[in-house]
Formats: sequence, C-alpha cells, structure tokens
Amino acid sequence: MEDNSRRRFFRRVTIAALSLGLAAGIGAKAWAHGGHGYGHHGRGLMSGPLDPAKADARIERMIKHLAVEIDATAEQRAKLIAIAKSAATDLRPMREKVREARKRGMELLAAPTIDRAAIERLRSEQIQAADVASKRLSQALAESAEVLTPEQRTKLAQHFQKRQGGRRGAHRLRG
Repeated sequence: MEDNSRRRFFRRVTIAALSLGLAAGIGAKAWAHGGHGYGHHGRGLMSGPLDPAKADARIERMIKHLAVEIDATAEQRAKLIAIAKSAATDLRPMREKVREARKRGMELLAAPTIDRAAIERLRSEQIQAADVASKRLSQALAESAEVLTPEQRTKLAQHFQKRQGGRRGAHRLRG
C-alpha cells in the first residue's frame, strides 16, 4: 500500500511539474526541477536569490518561444504571459519554504538520534505544500488551456513530448 502512495505522490509531482511548464512557459519548469531545466543548468529559479524581474523576463521569453511553436496570436501570447506570471508570483514564496524544509531534513538526518515524529511532521508539511502548489498549477493549466485552441493544445503536447523524449522523469507518466 505504501508503494502505491509513493507512486501516486510522484505521479502528482510529475503532473504538477508538467503543468507548471505549461503555465509558466517552461521558465517555471526550471523552478519545478530545482533549477536544471531548459538550458539554465545551475542558474535556474531554485538556485540563489530570485529576482522577480528576471523571472518575469524569463517567463516572457519562454512564452514567446512557445507561441511561435504553436502559432499563437499576440493576444493569446499576452494572456499566457499574464497567467504564467500570476502563477509564478503565487508560487514564489514556496521557494524559501522548500529551502527551509531541505535544511530541516538535513538537520534531522545529521542529528545524533532519529526523531521519527519530526521526520513525519516534515513529510506531512511537504505533502500539504505540494498539494497547494498542485492546485495552483492545475488552475494555471486550465486557464492556459482555455486560451488555446484544441489544435494548439495538441501542438503544445507534441512539443513537450518531443522535448521530454529520453529525459529522466518521462517514464513516470507511464508508471
């Protein structure tokens, strides 16, 4: 049973990451993957201090790139940028919480005695945080999908599948 719970959790995280990629035009996908997405190795949204202006510029750049791939209109592009920036703004405070949780996890690991209750509290808090993020990402995904035509959504899905081909994590969607 625990194995099924883990599998569902990782599936949710993967879906959230893909949703975030759509919502924030891949720029936020770098955030979801710890700063190692789309050619920004080591300089992603999770590494170092986040400059909101730079994050917004990255979102705009990535949405513009995607807009070309799916033949989006200027109006659609503007709406997608607004949706992505809103989602990124809402999710930005979670960055510090992720860092704090990682630090707490390392402290628990390095402690002279194992505090199972503290580990469980940390796990529970992280599941709750992932649920909040997943809900916000799902909202952004739905809003983004409503902006696009069915043909554009198909092109976008194909674009993501092609970009994801052979990368780690792609197998999780099948499991």
